[in-house]
Amino acid sequence: MSEPAGRFSGLTTRGRCLLAGGVATGASAIALNERDLLRVGVFVALLPLLALLLAARARRTIQVERELTPARVPVGAAVTVGLRLQAGSLLGALRLADTAPDAAGPQATAPPRFTVHRLSTRGGALLTYPLRPVLRGVHRVGPLRGTAGDPLGLAEFERELAPADRLLVLPRVVPLRGLPPAIGAGEGTPGAALAHQGQGASDVLIRPYRQGDELRRVHWRSTARHDELMVRLEERPWRGGMTVLLDRRDSAHRGRGADSSLEFAVSLTASICTHLLARGEPLVLVTEDGVQLSGPGSGTGPEPLLDALAALRPSARPDLSGPELRSGTDVLAVLGALGPGQVEALLGRRTGGGNAVLLDTTTWDPAVRDHAGGGSVTAANAATLRKAGWHVTVATAGSSPDRVWDNMVAGSAPDGLRPGVS
Repeated sequence: MSEPAGRFSGLTTRGRCLLAGGVATGASAIALNERDLLRVGVFVALLPLLALLLAARARRTIQVERELTPARVPVGAAVTVGLRLQAGSLLGALRLADTAPDAAGPQATAPPRFTVHRLSTRGGALLTYPLRPVLRGVHRVGPLRGTAGDPLGLAEFERELAPADRLLVLPRVVPLRGLPPAIGAGEGTPGAALAHQGQGASDVLIRPYRQGDELRRVHWRSTARHDELMVRLEERPWRGGMTVLLDRRDSAHRGRGADSSLEFAVSLTASICTHLLARGEPLVLVTEDGVQLSGPGSGTGPEPLLDALAALRPSARPDLSGPELRSGTDVLAVLGALGPGQVEALLGRRTGGGNAVLLDTTTWDPAVRDHAGGGSVTAANAATLRKAGWHVTVATAGSSPDRVWDNMVAGSAPDGLRPGVS
């Protein structure tokens, strides 16, 4: 019994009723010996079977290709999805339904559903719909399913017409300016031509002035010689670059979706790394467990780094313990909430000071952000890091990546970013 059911599974309710009516009419005509009634019964029974064959043939001739333009975009950018349809024949309506996750940003006014009643003379059609991703990540657009039927609505077949395609949504990158004094204001870049000036001063390096350099480092003799501001590098002429640490622990962040503290941390990290690479700073990006997301060097550009951040997922690690951070480099850590003993774990991975952006995650949590003293733990952790020689900037849910960076460059914390103030 299961085989006939599968054989006629393409019939609609109308087609099944018509088939059953035709069979019943034919049986009654045989019993009553009515030839004209038998002809009617046979015709009625064959009609849905003929529709079934036509719908099955149309299903086999339909081909669809999907194209994402572009397939790699930052959060909030527009994406156009094109569906190029080719079919040998289309006797009835063709219903198409594509699959797009909410994070990919399908618009309520333009859902990815279409009904095609006719094709061009060449048997093709181009269908498009917009997307505007609201959350970074690797999203799957598709599969595309189509339902082909006959003009009378007696039969229809559903099949997958196109597999899923990959849409890579990069984190939001905010333009930044300058460098914090704690990072060294870009002192020296490996591979650059470093000019040693004068006899007996081989430890003094001179390079052009960059925004964020301290005026006290201006080398006036070289400035007069080159007719442009030149700065003196004495403290650490051979820097080993920058290590950026991103705390992606799920337990260290609050909020959901695009408005979570983790997404803010990823956007801030992406902005910082892009800014440093544009200034020629070699850097290594690592997660809290020491996994390296990007290698040293500034010649490859930020694209591989942004791709890695786009695919970054939260970690289930409970603490900040891990391998020692690279020696001879500046360290900039973007940290979530720090529990008991986690500040000490971070300090144990780094000899000497560093730079940190400490997120007051209580301001991302509606349950506690309005409570007085909600950021007291963040303030205490910031004080402990400062006492250990770290330069700390506290960020809240109301801040933006460029404002946090400007705060670091200025070396101060305005009231809007002080711990405990939202």
